[in-house]
Amino acid sequence: MLTSQYLCTTCIKLHNQVALRFLGYRKNEVSKTSQSYPHLNFHIRSNNFAKAETMEKKIHKIHHVVKVEPQPKKGAAAGFVDFIEKALVWMMYDKSQQLHYLSGNFAPIEKETPPCSNLTVKGYLPECLNGEFVRVGPNPKFVPVAGYHWFDGDGMIHGMRIKDGKATYVSRYVKTSKLKQEEYFGAAKLIKIGDLKGVFGLFMVQMQILRTKLKVVDMSYGNGTGNTALIYHQGKLLALFEADKPYIVKVLEDGDLQTLGLLDYDKRLKHSFTAHPKVDPFTDEMFTFGYSHDPPYVTYRVINKDGVMLDPVPITIPAPVMMHDFAITENYAIFMDLPFYFKPKDIVKGKLIFTFDNTVKSRFGILPIEICKE
Repeated sequence: MLTSQYLCTTCIKLHNQVALRFLGYRKNEVSKTSQSYPHLNFHIRSNNFAKAETMEKKIHKIHHVVKVEPQPKKGAAAGFVDFIEKALVWMMYDKSQQLHYLSGNFAPIEKETPPCSNLTVKGYLPECLNGEFVRVGPNPKFVPVAGYHWFDGDGMIHGMRIKDGKATYVSRYVKTSKLKQEEYFGAAKLIKIGDLKGVFGLFMVQMQILRTKLKVVDMSYGNGTGNTALIYHQGKLLALFEADKPYIVKVLEDGDLQTLGLLDYDKRLKHSFTAHPKVDPFTDEMFTFGYSHDPPYVTYRVINKDGVMLDPVPITIPAPVMMHDFAITENYAIFMDLPFYFKPKDIVKGKLIFTFDNTVKSRFGILPIEICKE
């Protein structure tokens, strides 16, 4: 049951507390757009209305959508690796550890929900309210082999379609390469952050390497989950995960959600893409970056108002860090070089692969926002 004045809160409670967005258009714009374009994706502004734009035509006109078609393989090699992995888990993994992010409020929803229309509304929804709330969060489809971290879950998008005073709810997975391969096997196969602790973590890394070398799994399309955030830019709704490229998601007229593929900006995007890019509401440019374990550790990028990704700007910092977010002002991009270091050797000490060093000072880097155009 929905209470109109608390709709935003109700949507958030459908799953974990993750950011909410609204896609919509004004009622007086419906007639002149919907007749020509039966499938629309709506311009996103957090809790604001904006003009409708056709998504499919703009995407294919400006960028080639990379179809995600991994080629995993079953067979003797896959069975051999599975046997070794099960033996390692049995001998080395402490099964008494409670996986907090798989229980209580964090427990995964087992199945997708196709569009569920005509939900009961307590009060009323104004007829001029026309669009869809969307949010994304981690929701693992398969039981993990051993450890699990909140960041590991497959991305599931929840949508609340509102039209003509009626509400429709839908939930769909972001169809990533990782998810497609695990659906093929019917079980979790790719390495998880939750496994990367102690000597056991080192062995699990070797299992991933072995599966890749034997072509049991296909890493051609990355290992992202699309579970962290959503952003809308230039006719594209993007599902984001900071260690991967963006996935394009189409919102259908009935509220349903369809993953179209990866976006690599016509092969100009060669590195990871932050889950928290910024869109300038005045210029319609999008500012983003990616961080890496290898030099250059940070790369700044700008996507212009036409959806074209400009040349990369490498940023020099002393060591690889987890740079989760950044900020922009009218004239500058601000980067946070925090001492949260990538240290694989710390795994054997029972720590995560990222370690905070409280003996090192935090630094802030200020970069002219237009540097990509120079």
